[in-house]
Amino acid sequence: MAQTGSANRFGLRSRIRNMSDTNLLTSITIIVFLVMYLCAMIFLQKGFLKPQTLFNILNANASLIILSCGMSLVMITGGIDISVGGVTALVSMCCAVYLDYHGGHVVGAILIALGIGLLFGLIQGYLVAYLEIQPFIVTLAGMFFARGMTTIVNTNPFNVANEAFVKLKETRILIPFLGSYNKRGVYVDAYVEIGVVIALLIVAVMFVLLKWTKTGRSFYAVGGNRQSALMLGVNVRRTVFLSHLICGILAGIGGFVYFMHVGSGSASHASGAEMNAIASSIIGGTMLTGGVGNIIGTLFGVLSLALIQNIVSSVGLEEAWWTGITIAAMLCVFLIVQSLIMSHRKKSGMAESEQQSRGG
Repeated sequence: MAQTGSANRFGLRSRIRNMSDTNLLTSITIIVFLVMYLCAMIFLQKGFLKPQTLFNILNANASLIILSCGMSLVMITGGIDISVGGVTALVSMCCAVYLDYHGGHVVGAILIALGIGLLFGLIQGYLVAYLEIQPFIVTLAGMFFARGMTTIVNTNPFNVANEAFVKLKETRILIPFLGSYNKRGVYVDAYVEIGVVIALLIVAVMFVLLKWTKTGRSFYAVGGNRQSALMLGVNVRRTVFLSHLICGILAGIGGFVYFMHVGSGSASHASGAEMNAIASSIIGGTMLTGGVGNIIGTLFGVLSLALIQNIVSSVGLEEAWWTGITIAAMLCVFLIVQSLIMSHRKKSGMAESEQQSRGG
């Protein structure tokens, strides 16, 4: 029995050692989320036992999932994009003005959102990749420009009354077998908004792109070591440009999903969304140094961030600073865990290489 137990422990250690950095950090994020949700169900119970609570988290954070996917892609290549929040606000305001003030169509609003995201992605990608300007500086300018343009388009916040858009906004996808009874004893089906379906589809597409395509491997190669990527024949400039282009397009899509959720235009929309996207990516296992990251981890990073906010509110700490303090503590823990894991794995790799050289 003792031998079996030690063999199992050795086998588990061996499997963990053989896991890639990306998969290991993603696994940690998923486990932490599941443990937090289980603790919330056991100790708080205030709605966490209902599946709709999880669906509400997805409904409220569908746009953040999309923004975080784009952010993770840029971070994997070793860059950053802090303009995504400003692009989201600009998309919301432009679509709102187009629909309400100009009698526009929903399809036209979608094209406007995609056009804005594409334009930011093209310009910022070109400046970063081909003119070799620091991505933080470029996207900082993009953030200020987007926020300023949002105010120029319209200064006053307002709700959109366009009938076709309101009908789209209020569309719900029912999940009949996961409903619950309300206080009146009436059974209510669980539901998700259209934005959740869009967000999960983008997660799936991005996962396939990074996992099973040559382009995806190029992103990791560039983020890991640009010089080595060049020697392997990777077009580094084109890869960096493509990462910012995709991030811009996803910011446009995320902006429209955000717009569908809130149904209004305002210069203050998506305030701090870029920081939440960065935090979600880090919690999801994407490293700021580049070369390591997983879109599934990013998804659970967003869910973990939102779950923390819900838990803090359920405990009764409604003040905004408690949420900020909790998120900061969570970020620090994940950064420390990442640092410890990576340093330990480097030491283990060096030790193994020394043993092999001695054996040789």
